[in-house]
Amino acid sequence: MSNRIRYAYLKQQTWLYRRNYPKDVALVLGVAAFKQSLKTSDPKLASARAAEVNTLYEATVEQARSGLKVRITDPAWAASPADALANLRSTLDTSGGVTFPSRNRGPVPTVFALSRLYLRQRGEELRPGGYKSVRYSVDLFSTKFPDRPITSLTREDGRLFLSLVPRLSRLIGKSPATQGKPMDALLAFSTDRRDWITPRTQKRIWGQVNHFLDWAVYNGHLAQNPFRTIRFEGKVRPAPYAVPTDAEVRSLLREVNTPIYHLLRVCLLTGMRSGEAAGLLREDLQRKGNLGTFAHVRPNRLRELKTDASERVVPLHSELDQVLSRLPSEGPLFPHLTVNQVTKAFTHLREKLGLQRPGLVFHGTRKWFITQCERTGVPEHFTASLVGHQSARSENQLTYSIYSAGISDEQKRGIIDQIRLPC
Repeated sequence: MSNRIRYAYLKQQTWLYRRNYPKDVALVLGVAAFKQSLKTSDPKLASARAAEVNTLYEATVEQARSGLKVRITDPAWAASPADALANLRSTLDTSGGVTFPSRNRGPVPTVFALSRLYLRQRGEELRPGGYKSVRYSVDLFSTKFPDRPITSLTREDGRLFLSLVPRLSRLIGKSPATQGKPMDALLAFSTDRRDWITPRTQKRIWGQVNHFLDWAVYNGHLAQNPFRTIRFEGKVRPAPYAVPTDAEVRSLLREVNTPIYHLLRVCLLTGMRSGEAAGLLREDLQRKGNLGTFAHVRPNRLRELKTDASERVVPLHSELDQVLSRLPSEGPLFPHLTVNQVTKAFTHLREKLGLQRPGLVFHGTRKWFITQCERTGVPEHFTASLVGHQSARSENQLTYSIYSAGISDEQKRGIIDQIRLPC
């Protein structure tokens, strides 16, 4: 059975429609392509919706060429405000710019005032970690041009901001001397320092500032994003986390008095992320007869999950029985630990032990677990189900998950029991 749909492709289990406009129409519309989520993972439903959107595309091209004012209307299945906003964002990311007529009748807001409104909205949509990153980027931009009307921003302002970002220190936001300071003060703090932020962070800042301006376009505060055509030229090099060696794991596990000792053992023997382990509740543990104790990693009152694939049931190694007996009998298993506290405690422990290898962070415990699975011959898609990754079994990441119910509890237990701590 073929899953090919003309002008549509599958991304992260959702079908997306994309069709380039003819050059003459693109000049009229100011958009290179028509792109819209089909809001489904079902190929048959996606095919029907693609045909519907294709009809809309043809009508748009005909209206543009006839000189009529083009008004793009979402299909009924994509007409909710949330869907419309999602479609707009995906279009902005790929089209290179779009123009909307201004809907505002009142005074033009300043960059700083509009950024406060944007951050309030994003604060309701994002998890704390994601919001902190967005706030960091938007605060840099808004404090550089605080009193400027949003409509006065030009392409040169964008080029100026982008040229200043690489001159910022990595300590921005971490040092008390930088808390609540505008960008000019942060640049002064960073003068003569060599600990500059990486190109990866620079690119993230630039992307989040552009997202803010795209939001301003969507809400009618701007006719178009003046920064959209400015390219980020920095070279982003991958910086993968290091996999702890057996010697490093032994050194870490000797420190039994560290506040993260029990959580460290849990993560090494299950492959859980620090937030997943720190957010475990006693009621998340399930006893399955002779197969022992399993942990149901799921959203709860302490934390959300990174992706849908993160929800899973993981067997707990028999070596963790003694750990569990020392943890609270109800409520959170690690009531005094957050991801931030785990990260800081691991950094302190690493410095104490002299483990200064680049890339060695707490998240490396997850990589250590995956490495042990690989070395004992565990198939990749089995490991993926244990650590909450999407299965790489099939090219489109969808077909296999539809037809397979996943590995059994017995298979999971067999994999976990092969893992041995190097002690």
